[in-house]
Amino acid sequence: MTPKLRLAIVGAGPAGTYAADILLKHERAFDVSIDLFDHLPAPYGLVRYGVAPDHPRIKGIITALREVLDRGDIRIFGNVRYGVDITLDDLKRHYHAVVFATGAVRDADLDIPGIDLPGSYGAADFVSWYDGHPDYPREWSLEAESVAVIGNGNVALDVARVLVKHVEDLLPTEIPPNVEEGLRRSPVTDVHVFGRRGPMQVKFTPLELRELGELRDVDMILAEEDFDYDEASKTAIATNKQVLVIDKVLTQWRRREAGTASRRLHLHFYANPVEVVAGEDGRVAAFRYERTEPDAAGGVRGTGELREVPVQAVYRAVGYFGSELPGIPFDAVRGVIPNHEGQVLADDGSVLPGVYATGWIKRGPVGLIGHTKSDAMETIQHLVRDEANWWTPASPSEASVVELLEARGVEYTDLAGWHRLDEHELALGGAAGRTRIKVVPRDDMVGISRGA
Repeated sequence: MTPKLRLAIVGAGPAGTYAADILLKHERAFDVSIDLFDHLPAPYGLVRYGVAPDHPRIKGIITALREVLDRGDIRIFGNVRYGVDITLDDLKRHYHAVVFATGAVRDADLDIPGIDLPGSYGAADFVSWYDGHPDYPREWSLEAESVAVIGNGNVALDVARVLVKHVEDLLPTEIPPNVEEGLRRSPVTDVHVFGRRGPMQVKFTPLELRELGELRDVDMILAEEDFDYDEASKTAIATNKQVLVIDKVLTQWRRREAGTASRRLHLHFYANPVEVVAGEDGRVAAFRYERTEPDAAGGVRGTGELREVPVQAVYRAVGYFGSELPGIPFDAVRGVIPNHEGQVLADDGSVLPGVYATGWIKRGPVGLIGHTKSDAMETIQHLVRDEANWWTPASPSEASVVELLEARGVEYTDLAGWHRLDEHELALGGAAGRTRIKVVPRDDMVGISRGA
């Protein structure tokens, strides 16, 4: 009789979905039965809830994930919280192994004075709001005319673009009604993006950068002092195609005439965050930074010159950070599960039998979709070879997990439920002349998915 692997994957975003797909396509000497768990009622993780809605390329990623899930050889259990609705002991009772693909969803800290003032926010929270995440408040305070965004990665550009973009230009996307209403009331006129290093050392991609320049009724403002390139920058332009494209885009913007648009997007380079300054009312009143300069070794050093820009809100976009999972080792410095190529490591450095990790919770919040696939491949290769170290479940039948969740009163959602929710959101969009309108409240998502 052919042996069978019962595998649980916690996290239904790209990392978990790709891991399941890779295992099912892997040449192996055993059958596989995979259950994909997620705390959200809908799949796709950060592709649905962590990327700005006006990115058309995201539709291609979702199409690829949909094709994997719609094959029907992976069961989905949405609205199931690991550590609450199902525990590590439960997984050991019903599965031979588990892969954690829970990602990194909260903001990394920025340790400067005033970062916790009223009016200072984490970018990840704002992204979750405008993407209609069910676990975040429906309202967001958008009262600032001038806003600072700290960071030079893609998330920083997403946040800046959504803040400065006219809401009418976001209506073709799937933004929920509460987000439309909030952005429509925003009085913003100026958004300032601050990066610690120079323009040729940014972390965002050329595609993200180009999208900024296509915004309607938005002037791009750059300072000529930031473009006196050092030798390291010149070398980067000459040897790296992406950097060359970024230089060309920024050069084009510097040649534009500004002053006619109703909104402005300012890009500040060589700006090291020093302090979020409070006003008399105790709220954000300004952003203070130290001017930096190239250090001749590819980095930057402080000049001692302090500058200040009046703003009424600050968004820090300095990276994501993973969250600890009950019963699983955690590296609190890096925000990841300690592992060797996806094999989770115990506190003494030994391999923890039956427990694996993939995606951002494995390697940190870096890399794009291509990295996620190769990352999952590495983890799955170890899983396949580790058969001798799998758990020995007492009740491995597929029916037993359903019985467990129903006995606990967990209102889980499945693939058919996701199809119902998907069709409902598409119908809402169609009625409004849009592609899709997201359902935001968790109870509504669950009710629709379960046929209520």
